[in-house]
Amino acid sequence: MPDTSSAAVTAPPLPPLATQAERLIDLGAHELARIPARDLRAFAENAGRADGHALLAIHPDRIPASALAPLLRRDGKPGFVVGDMADVDRFTPSGVELPDDASLYLVTGPDRGDHMANWSPDEALPALIGEDRTPLLLTEGIHWVLQQPAVLERNRCFMTIGSRLRKANGALDARTPAIWISNGTGRDGRERRNAPKVGWCWWGNRHTWLGFASAAGRTG
Repeated sequence: MPDTSSAAVTAPPLPPLATQAERLIDLGAHELARIPARDLRAFAENAGRADGHALLAIHPDRIPASALAPLLRRDGKPGFVVGDMADVDRFTPSGVELPDDASLYLVTGPDRGDHMANWSPDEALPALIGEDRTPLLLTEGIHWVLQQPAVLERNRCFMTIGSRLRKANGALDARTPAIWISNGTGRDGRERRNAPKVGWCWWGNRHTWLGFASAAGRTG
């Protein structure tokens, strides 16, 4: 197993749930998801006190990653999905249970998984399960960066291995989604340097600058 001696504090606390709701409304995410603003505010108000430790998320069936990614901003530049991931919305929950019949839900205790940097997804998944944690979905990772942009740092970015693509033959695609910061090279284009980027990595590969985002749980 890779060395974990360089583990770091992984993220600042999240804003209050009411603030998170207003953030999604300001971005127009509720309109993309066809959820009235009043319902979003009511959910946040009724969700109880979990300030700093819970992320307000819209169910991926209501708003997919392709719609959420452009809402991201860093250095004034919008987020984007890499050009060779046109099938991003086919990466759906794998081994992850979402609250039943919930357009909105809470992701509790999110962690960036810095201590797993330089692990492969194949190594990280059983370790997360052993820690009684659940890997984040891609949409949840995007929600997290929307609410707390500081969670995405150079050399401290993360994979979201709760989302996988299952092929027509039933096998899982060898790619796994991740969120990091573009260097503005290759097909990204120089104009996208420092922009938030949704891309993919191979399931069996390691990256020193990518941890594995996870949560303590989810509640409706």
